[in-house]
Amino acid sequence: MSAGRRIVALWSVPRSRSTAFFRMVLQRPDFQAVHEPFSTLAELGSVDLGGECVRSETGVVGRLRALAREQPLFFKDTADERYPAVLADRAFLARDVCSTFLIRDPAETIPSYYAINPDVRPEQIGFEHLHELFTLVWQVTGERPVVIDAADLVRDPGAVVHAYFERLGLPHLPEALSWPAGDRAEWRATGRWHRDVAETTGFEDRPSRHRLTMADLGHLRVHLERQLPFYEALREHRLTV
Repeated sequence: MSAGRRIVALWSVPRSRSTAFFRMVLQRPDFQAVHEPFSTLAELGSVDLGGECVRSETGVVGRLRALAREQPLFFKDTADERYPAVLADRAFLARDVCSTFLIRDPAETIPSYYAINPDVRPEQIGFEHLHELFTLVWQVTGERPVVIDAADLVRDPGAVVHAYFERLGLPHLPEALSWPAGDRAEWRATGRWHRDVAETTGFEDRPSRHRLTMADLGHLRVHLERQLPFYEALREHRLTV
């Protein structure tokens, strides 16, 4: 993470344990943390960022820049939508933000998404959008972005989180790996998506409450076939420890 970048982004697909990662970052004193500014805007039409109501993607970009001038900023967001203003702002991606990525096997994310939104569309699974952003970030920065696989994260959270912050040139704080259970104001606007993480106190490979698998969702097999190549391409670059 270069000295000029005061923003760290974790871009993920939905249902990839990204809110747990965000919850861990909330335990760190060196960041202010923003939860899903772009996807909240896409879903609700506006987003509150530091007490200011923002109603456009360009407005979100500008507000994140302004907040980061006050204190280094971490935000996480999901790629169930495509964000044209982010993709168009090469200066934001190349100079302002250190973009990192979190993935999870779509055979796990699709049932989890369906359990909350049975009307899920193929593009909302997110890997195609995520791969496009990953490729662009690599192109404009000349640096391969950090990619974490959720399976590795829950298998050995201490080692993966340590390696993640080491790649960013930031200290690992083991005490941040645990937190008190409970809801957070940061995700209240989209709280139905975050009930599971509100019950956690650390990274856990917990049984899903919905009990669904792809075997139960044959009509969504086309979603898996469309997204799997993008997941596999991203997984080739995952952080290994």
